[in-house]
Amino acid sequence: MTTSAETVRVAVPRPLHALFDYSIPDGLATPVIGARVAVPFGRQRLTAICVARNPPDAHSTLKPIHAVLDDGNAFGDELYELASWLAEYYHHPLGEVFGTILPVAARREVELVIHHPETWQRTDKCADLTRAPKQQALVDHFESEGGVLEATQLREAGFKRAIIRAIAGKGLIAPTTFAPPREQLASEVPVLNSEQTLVLAALIEHLDGFAPSLLDGITGSGKTEIYLRLIERLRAEGRQVLVLVPEIALTPQTVARFQQRFGVAEVLHSNLTAGQRLQTWLKCKRGDVGILIGTRSAILTPFANLGLIVVDEEHDSSFKQTDGLRYSARDVAVKRAQNLGIPMLLGTATPSLESLLNAKSGRYRHLRLTRRAGGAELPSFHLLDIRGHKLADGLSVPLQQIINRHLGADGQVLVFLNRRGYAPSYLCPYCGWQATCSQCDTPMTLHKTPPALICHHCARRETPSSSCPACGRQSPIAIGIGTQRAAEGLLALFPDTPLYRIDRDSTRSRRRMEEQFQAIRQGQPAILVGTQMLAKGHHFPNVTLVAVLNADGGFCSADFRAPERTAQLIIQVAGRAGRAQRPGQVWIQTYQPENPLLVSLIEEGYESFATAELESRHRSGLPPYRPMAMVRAESRDTALPIAFLTDLRTALAGEFEILGPAPAPVQRIADRNRYQLLLLADNRRALHLGLHRLRDKIAKDHPVSANLRWSLDVDPYDTF
Repeated sequence: MTTSAETVRVAVPRPLHALFDYSIPDGLATPVIGARVAVPFGRQRLTAICVARNPPDAHSTLKPIHAVLDDGNAFGDELYELASWLAEYYHHPLGEVFGTILPVAARREVELVIHHPETWQRTDKCADLTRAPKQQALVDHFESEGGVLEATQLREAGFKRAIIRAIAGKGLIAPTTFAPPREQLASEVPVLNSEQTLVLAALIEHLDGFAPSLLDGITGSGKTEIYLRLIERLRAEGRQVLVLVPEIALTPQTVARFQQRFGVAEVLHSNLTAGQRLQTWLKCKRGDVGILIGTRSAILTPFANLGLIVVDEEHDSSFKQTDGLRYSARDVAVKRAQNLGIPMLLGTATPSLESLLNAKSGRYRHLRLTRRAGGAELPSFHLLDIRGHKLADGLSVPLQQIINRHLGADGQVLVFLNRRGYAPSYLCPYCGWQATCSQCDTPMTLHKTPPALICHHCARRETPSSSCPACGRQSPIAIGIGTQRAAEGLLALFPDTPLYRIDRDSTRSRRRMEEQFQAIRQGQPAILVGTQMLAKGHHFPNVTLVAVLNADGGFCSADFRAPERTAQLIIQVAGRAGRAQRPGQVWIQTYQPENPLLVSLIEEGYESFATAELESRHRSGLPPYRPMAMVRAESRDTALPIAFLTDLRTALAGEFEILGPAPAPVQRIADRNRYQLLLLADNRRALHLGLHRLRDKIAKDHPVSANLRWSLDVDPYDTF
């Protein structure tokens, strides 16, 4: 311990709401607010964030910090203030919020500097490379591409480092610090229709100041072109733009379209290395990146001059973080745009009920695109009653005939089933034994290529048994349909038609996925089988039929959000049909053709369905009309989470409407029993006041225990 006149208060990256004070040893400058500092914490050395200098209530005897890592605020003032809001709104420890915002590479004691890319320039020297064709090909590539190229561009073009070094050793290329800007590629800019022109004009009118807008446009209506035109306007003024998309790996067409229009658009997503993410983060902070396209975490990127935030497919559940800091990137985008005083645009064909209510109440401008760009017609919807039908790998005979008709007319067919694997159940037909996960309260999903039983919750894998472990009889059977089984059945029915399966198992490689998309875009008759990955942002102009194998489950779920999610998914996947000049059809297999929710959706459209759902939520006192929070507790001992939540319920009686304690939707995952409380308040102020008291109650009466974990989720997405 040392005594010092200079002290700092820091937030540490641990699940602790407390802040900690340290002294500044002689020889170290006092860090500024927002700077990273290395501090001793127990037996560990942590990278913490300075939140106050010389606090008046600091102890006189403190441990000294080890090092000051930054000369300035590592986040910038605006992002630092946003971090404070995140901690307050989501009731999450400030140190962990800072840790979430910082790229992984910046959570270590490294200098935050921008590294210039390795760049090579063609020299005037010549050499005979007749016996080295690969080296000659690289020299030719330099000359055809302008003579200056980054090493990453060379590797993307297929040239290995050994070839680069070989021609560098011969003096044919030399390193350079000059990196030429990537030129804007020539592209044909589509002509806007009258609706697009009016919407764009309305958006341009409000480019100065906070102006949230909901762009409610049917699938294929040209929302992306509106984004591009608006971004052109902002970039001409030198302002930066952030575009959030649900899953960057699933939207290569979006990235390609931006790069084609603007020449360059940086991306930020989980497939990048830690170093790449840090460099992009730092370049955005310095203002070097004009357009950033990213997934959920990109909303936590610093910018020098951010002028617009676009959230594409704003309804998508991928924007909600489900562990750690449980933030909604869409909601944080609204708050950030408000703080900065800039416009923001939420785009979708199926608005979330939260955004729709904001539009109806006047908090958002509601802009509509009701026609498809280019004159394409919306697909027609049809229900296929499969009661009494025998299904072959999930396909009824009438649906098989419809698929055959579209393939015969040189169309492409998209078969949608939101369940990966071969079959969701593997059981014995004699004694009823079922393969279940020993760590979770869920059946194991049978995968056939390669053969495995996999738990989709904890990822546990087992080898399928050829005989029943319970009674010893042979051959347990697969029950239910997954994408692997549907694909197998379709291959048997249509052996001469190319089939592409798009799900998480078949597209682990981005290159493999893009190869499949390129083949699909060739336009020849083909069958596409996949999960919701196929519903997000893809343009398949030759798909004339979308077949939904099972739409019933979501409309019958106990989860109050399930009908909304199911309707959005159906409309989104249906939007892949008939996007060019050929008309499209959507056929939905159902055991409940009279279900009023399904009938309303396909006969009256999504807006009518959503209006009815809003009325139902209002009558029930559910979000978005009343704010909700969820406390979830888990332990190997079932009694501990129940006792913990029961104590909270008793203490909070009268503060909220409380549902529970009740088992989580999947009660046991990874051998931990999970229970939850749902808390509903009449307004947000009451909710947050109650949650502050809840935190105080937990801190006082429930010390941290390795046997019990708990979490708080404000505005939870998965509840029942």
